[in-house]
Amino acid sequence: MAEVVLKNITKLYEGDVKAVDSVNIHINDKEFCVFVGPSGCGKTTTLRMIAGLEDISGGELYIDGKVVNDLAPKDRDIAMVFQNYALYPHMTVFENMAFGLRIRKYPQQEIQNRVKEAAQILDIEALLDRKPKALSGGQRQRVAVGRAIVRKPKVFLFDEPLSNLDAKLRVQMRAEISALHTRLQATMIYVTHDQVEAMTMGDKIVVLKDGLIQQIGTPLGLYNHPINRFVAGFIGSPPMNIMTVDVVDKNGKVTLEEGSFSLTVEGAQAEGLRPYVGKQILFGIRPENLMYQPQAGAKNNMSTNIEVVEPLGAEIHLYVGTQNHQMVATVDPNYQFHVGDVAHFVPNIEKAHFFDMDTEKAIMFNEEAARTL
Repeated sequence: MAEVVLKNITKLYEGDVKAVDSVNIHINDKEFCVFVGPSGCGKTTTLRMIAGLEDISGGELYIDGKVVNDLAPKDRDIAMVFQNYALYPHMTVFENMAFGLRIRKYPQQEIQNRVKEAAQILDIEALLDRKPKALSGGQRQRVAVGRAIVRKPKVFLFDEPLSNLDAKLRVQMRAEISALHTRLQATMIYVTHDQVEAMTMGDKIVVLKDGLIQQIGTPLGLYNHPINRFVAGFIGSPPMNIMTVDVVDKNGKVTLEEGSFSLTVEGAQAEGLRPYVGKQILFGIRPENLMYQPQAGAKNNMSTNIEVVEPLGAEIHLYVGTQNHQMVATVDPNYQFHVGDVAHFVPNIEKAHFFDMDTEKAIMFNEEAARTL
């Protein structure tokens, strides 16, 4: 397999529109790297430049140590799995999987062996004589993956391959693709807008927005140490609660005032926030770090009004309102909640996040922890 290196990769369209702006990414050999971000962030364009399906406007692209900017897709030794599967409807499953090998003039026995091996890996041996119209969505996706496997490329590229599947099948296929990566020990680059897919599949995640890289890191690194408000709000489900608070000095203690609650910050966090006394910042807390209190009165108590109750079996998502904000909390299903009631929470301040109001960058960002988790 091979490493993939993007150095200052840029994509310009007519009118000097920058779809991708000076992207730098180093994907190691055998690594599973996920590009994630909202629609229009440049993730698919970046993938298509790696594949050779889009021209590169600037920068250098290396695959296995060689610059491939001007190489045709067929000469890059990559295989791509598309969102719409891109199967030939008039061909059988076997013929679809063998097609790329036939046009490269592989011997018939080699084709037979490779298709059979891939079919065994994907458990589609019984489907080899069928045509795509006789397959379910999940089966078609397996065939599309099988067509890539038979090539034995240096790099596998996946362009939102699960977006056309129903929710249950997506979960199953996520696990299958992850297991496939472990089995093949291949370099894989995977594009998705679904941050749950990114978190559960990737060794490395690249978060993009408006053609710019926001942060690169491991799933837990991004989750626990987001570099800015966008990453904090994008990674995690339900998303992080982010509120505007005033930083004040109350009897020598750094305190966050929202209007309906007041939170005391201590230790290193207090020292990091002291320069912001007299200013507003963004206070972030994840739903699972809001501790439900059956009774009011605890230190750092937040009184909220229950607006929506979502029972999910193992947990409840409780949508609540403070004086100026809405929040979601993950709570124990053994408690009884009703819309209109008052619910009390104490945030785990040690796991809180703080962002500059103007730059939206994380205050006290721990770069080393974000990189190594």
